Amino acid sequence: MSLPKPEELARVNYQPPARGWMEVKPDFRPGTYCNAASPKWLEWIDYPYPRQWSVAEEDWQLPENWKEIVLEGMEDRLARFRSLKLFFDICVRCGACADKCHFFLGTGDPKNMPVLRAELLRSVYKRYFTRIGKALGELVGARDLDEKVIKEWFFYLYQCTICRRCSLFCPYGIDMAEMTLLGREMLASIGINIDWAMASVAQCYDKGSHIGATPQAFKDMIDFLAEENERITGIKTPVSYNRKGAEILFVTPSGDYFADPGTFTLMGYLLLFTYLDLDWTFSTYAAEGGNFGWFVSHEMGKRLNAKIYHEAERLKVKWILGGECGHMWRVCNQYMPTWFGQVPSFLEVPVSPVTGTVFENARVHKMVHISEFTADLLRHNKLKLDPQRNAHIKLTFHDSCNTSRGMGIFEEPRYIIQHVLPEGHFFEMPPNTIREKTFCCGSSSGINANENMELRMQGGFPRANAVRYVHERYGVNHLGCICALDRATLPTLLQYWVPEVEVTGITELVGNALVFEGEIERTTDLRDRDLVGVGEQEGGEEEE
Repeated sequence: MSLPKPEELARVNYQPPARGWMEVKPDFRPGTYCNAASPKWLEWIDYPYPRQWSVAEEDWQLPENWKEIVLEGMEDRLARFRSLKLFFDICVRCGACADKCHFFLGTGDPKNMPVLRAELLRSVYKRYFTRIGKALGELVGARDLDEKVIKEWFFYLYQCTICRRCSLFCPYGIDMAEMTLLGREMLASIGINIDWAMASVAQCYDKGSHIGATPQAFKDMIDFLAEENERITGIKTPVSYNRKGAEILFVTPSGDYFADPGTFTLMGYLLLFTYLDLDWTFSTYAAEGGNFGWFVSHEMGKRLNAKIYHEAERLKVKWILGGECGHMWRVCNQYMPTWFGQVPSFLEVPVSPVTGTVFENARVHKMVHISEFTADLLRHNKLKLDPQRNAHIKLTFHDSCNTSRGMGIFEEPRYIIQHVLPEGHFFEMPPNTIREKTFCCGSSSGINANENMELRMQGGFPRANAVRYVHERYGVNHLGCICALDRATLPTLLQYWVPEVEVTGITELVGNALVFEGEIERTTDLRDRDLVGVGEQEGGEEEE
C-alpha cells in the first residue's frame, strides 16, 4: 500500500455528496481503517466472540444473535448513562461542531462532522427506543439496525480520537467522546475490535505494559537509559525498582522507555530525580501509565487502571507521580473516582518533599503530573538550569488533548519551557489551534497503527498545518508535548507533512538544561547532538 504524496492528500474536497447520508456507505480502502483484532487478544482478556475475520471481506462473521446483543447493550447504556440519552435528545443539529473535527477537516467526509457521527448512533436509538421513530422510521431520521450500519459504526467510530474538541464548541456541551466510547463498547460486545488497541490492552492486562515487556525487560531498558545518562553527563542516575516504603511511586507510559523520542524524556526524568535526591521507586508490575483499555470500554479502562493503585498499596508509598502522558491522566483525573466509588485511603494527599507544596488538585486520585511537579520546583527556584544547552532548539508547544481539555494543564509546561529555553526560542501556534482549542495528533484512542496511515495523515493534517506555519514563519524546528502517545504519533505525522520539525518531551529539555555538581563538560544534548557553540572556535581556526 503506497501513501499518497502530501500535496495530493492536502487537496480536500468539502463538497457534500448528492445523496442523503443514509444512502452513502463507507469506502473501506486500504489505508483508511485498522485491522480486525486477532482472536488471541480477546481470549487473553476473556472478551466475547473471538474469531478470525477481515474488515475487507463482506462477511464479518457476526454472532447469530448480534442484533439482539447490540440493542440490549444500547438499552443497558441508556439506563446506566443518563448522559447518553440526554445527548441523543438535545442535539438541535446547529452545526457548531461541524468544522471542528480534525478528521472532517482532513478528509472532507461529512460523516466525520461530529453532529453526523453521533447521528449514526442516534438513528438506531430513534428507531428502537422512541415512539416517533418506531412509527415513522426514516421520515424522522430513524433506521433499522443491520450489518451495513454496524460496518458504518466501525468505520467512523474509529475515526474519532475522543479528543473532545467538538464538545468545546457545542452550545449544549454534548460529549461526542462519550458517545464514541459507548458505541465502541457495543461493537466490542459482538467481537468487533481493532488489533492495535486490543493487542496493547491484552499485553498490558497480562504483563503490565502495552508492549508486553516482562519485568526483566522493563528493568533492562531503563538501566540502559541510566547508563546513557552517565555517558553523556557523567552523572549516575540510579533507579529503584519495587522498593517498599519509598515515598513516591513513579509511573510512566511504556512509550517513554521503549522508543525514541520518548526514551530521551525518560532520561530527563532520571536526571531530575537524581538532582533532587527524590525518594522514589518504579514498579515492574505497574509498568504502564497509559490506558488503551479506556479506548475500548469503561470496564477495560477500569481493569487496567487498578494495577497502579494495587502496586501503590503493596509498596506502601505515600503518593504517585506520573510521567508525560495524556490518556493516563484523563482516566485518573476524570474517571477513576467514579469507577472505584472511593478515594484510595491508603495514600496521602501529595506533598512535594522539595518545596512543601500540597497538590490539592490531586486530593482525590493522589497522583501528580510531572509538569505540575516540575513547574512547582521552578517557582520555588529549586533547579539550577543552563537554557543555553537548548539553544539549538526553536520550539512550539502542542497541547495534548487529554491534559489540556481533559485536565486544564495549560500554563505548567509553558512555564517550564520559559526556564529551559533561551529567550526568544519559544513560539506559539495560532490561537485557534492551541490550549483548549488544540488540534489532536490524529492518531490517538488506539488508532496509531500502520495499516491506516492515510487516515492518520489526514486526521493529523490540521495539527501539522499549524506546525508548518510556525516553522516557516519563525524557523521552529521542534514540537514539544507532554504526552507519550503524541511522542509516538507526531514524529510520523511531521515526517510526512513538516519533515524539518522534530518532536520532544518537555522533561527531555529539563534534562538537557540541568546543571549538576561534578558533571562532565557537556558537549551534546541527550540525543548526542552538538550543543550550540561547541567546536565552533576550533573549526574557525582550521579554516583560517
